[in-house]
Amino acid sequence: IYFGELKKPENVHWFGAHLDLVGANGVGLFYLAMRKGLDYLCQHPNVDRNRVGMTGLSGGGWQTIMLSSLDERVSVAVPVAGYSALISRIERPNDAGDIEQNPSDMLTIADYSHLTAMRAPRPTLLIYNAEDDCCFRGDMVKPHIFDEVRPFFRLFASEDRFAWHLNTDPADHNYQLDNRQQAYRFFTENFGLPVAEKEIDVAGQIKSYDELVAGLPEDNLTVLGLARELAAKIRRPGIPPENREGWSRTRRQQLGKTVRYESVELRRAWARASTHGKGLETRAYDLEFTNGLRTGAVWLKALSTSPTAAATIVVNDKGREASSVEVSGRVNRGEQVLAIDLLFTPGLFPNGRGSQGFTQMLATAGERPLGIEAAQVIASARWLKKQFGARTVRLEPSGIRSQVVALAAAALEP
Repeated sequence: IYFGELKKPENVHWFGAHLDLVGANGVGLFYLAMRKGLDYLCQHPNVDRNRVGMTGLSGGGWQTIMLSSLDERVSVAVPVAGYSALISRIERPNDAGDIEQNPSDMLTIADYSHLTAMRAPRPTLLIYNAEDDCCFRGDMVKPHIFDEVRPFFRLFASEDRFAWHLNTDPADHNYQLDNRQQAYRFFTENFGLPVAEKEIDVAGQIKSYDELVAGLPEDNLTVLGLARELAAKIRRPGIPPENREGWSRTRRQQLGKTVRYESVELRRAWARASTHGKGLETRAYDLEFTNGLRTGAVWLKALSTSPTAAATIVVNDKGREASSVEVSGRVNRGEQVLAIDLLFTPGLFPNGRGSQGFTQMLATAGERPLGIEAAQVIASARWLKKQFGARTVRLEPSGIRSQVVALAAAALEP
């Protein structure tokens, strides 16, 4: 964590902190780390503990609402373009933000609208940008994180402490002059200080790159180096020969719990098209699963291939249209082939951004996209054996995502 201290305006100490910790426990680690930073501030001899404020843009915006809602020592908060309510992200998946705004499992506890309401009656200013080119456009997110939260401040007779500012200059994803001056005014008003309407000239205080260079020790580890060092210490216990079946069952249950695996069945295969000629038979399907999710697939085999021939399920990070080499290779070996687009592949989300938004929302709601895709593979394999009489089914993945899905599916359902 980096702390920088500026004493402008007089008697107000601005501290900036930024910490990127994402993943299953990222939000908890972030909160604990920031609490430590707040402990440090409140013990500092030059800090008035009754006038501690917090602000930040984007990732700093969600960090601001996260810490300030849960720790009442933050008396004034100004999050800037940092988050939206779940309903907004469902309406506009391209507006989901980044993984830092969607920590895994967060929504099993609270949404950002809840955290914002928890600020009442402490002074809170929400700043958003009218034409934000990153995410969270002001007019789009305001109904669920401001309008619907105002009644909670009204309960404390403190509606005047809950404010909104829509930035129109420059209106993009920014914490430039207009937004900064709104923050200065709000902080000084609510700290009982002379109101700061304008930003003072600080150009002379900005340090150069050379002045900020601190250097790193020669043996300083990168994130990759640290990961390798930790991985080298992992020691996996051997499989006990006297209880192989019990050991496998326990490990399979652990894997299922980790990826939040829920078994599904193929409710219906909707036939969309077929060909029968030139030595090849194909059928295109929309596959509908019992959890309500759907995906697309194509089944193929040579006309001369036995109807009970072994089958291969082909999955590809880039979608089934990128699997022509693998598909033709297996067909030429006399196999049946099912080329399937798993739920989050580009075939279903051509722009890629929608897929990212959906996977993040599923994870933050307590699901795991890996478990969902593994379930689709397993259900498709069962259907393939039943529908087309395949004696055995194998998986052929291409790409690091598909490889992980295939490994998980094979381990969950050997």
